[in-house]
Amino acid sequence: MTSNEYISHHLISYSIPEGPQTSMFDFSFINLDTLFFAIILGILAFVILRYAAKRATSGVPGRFQAAIELLYEFVDGSCKEMIHNPTSRKLVAPLGLTLFVWIFFMNAMDLLPVDLLPWAWQHLLNDEHAALRAVPTADLNTTMALSLSVLALCFYYSVKIKGLKAWGHELLSVPFGTNILFAIPNILMNIIEYVSKTLSHGMRLWGNMYAGEIVFMVIALLGGAWTSSNIFSSSALFLLQIILGSAWAIFHILIITLQAYLFMVLAFVYIGQAHDSH
Repeated sequence: MTSNEYISHHLISYSIPEGPQTSMFDFSFINLDTLFFAIILGILAFVILRYAAKRATSGVPGRFQAAIELLYEFVDGSCKEMIHNPTSRKLVAPLGLTLFVWIFFMNAMDLLPVDLLPWAWQHLLNDEHAALRAVPTADLNTTMALSLSVLALCFYYSVKIKGLKAWGHELLSVPFGTNILFAIPNILMNIIEYVSKTLSHGMRLWGNMYAGEIVFMVIALLGGAWTSSNIFSSSALFLLQIILGSAWAIFHILIITLQAYLFMVLAFVYIGQAHDSH
């Protein structure tokens, strides 16, 4: 298998219907591996947070409770900075915490050895060509679904806070003014704003995780290179693979955390903007 074939195979999802997707924007396929890992990790996030809530005490907290409380206070503080409506925060702050933990877990799948889960999946199916992708956020379907959910909440709070009539008037009068001649340019500008925010929200997370996945694959290719070289160069390549893989994994911990945080904060920002009147 060549380097291009190796990377291409690792970028193929286990999906229905079977067969290669024509592009990453081909949404006629259902990526079963993305759904499986996203659901399992979502359940894991739910179990951890629920366990922390059930075990919480008013006395001196243990390490686990203290860590969860610090995380919650951090998320709640970020929410208060963006959303000033205390009633809205009762829903949005826990949502932000859920988003952060869930996305962090999905991103963290990138830290597993590149070939570990695909190798296990191939042996389970007894098919050496079976494909599997274990990082849900490296799939554009996942990140765009999350960003579209945030967009739906923006619409919901725009109507709830301002009223349908006032929000409709805002769409027709901002940013160019209330003159009837500006109604169409105003609505077009608002549509462009909503579309661009949603696309950038989802594609920022996807792009960073997709790029990180590619880097891990390129580093993993050194493993194949050192096994086919002479003893001197193979030792150097093996050592280089260990050093680069470890360094990138350590740095990637920052990336997966930062991307989860940024997605959460942008969700707060966009929902907060839905509360503002113009």
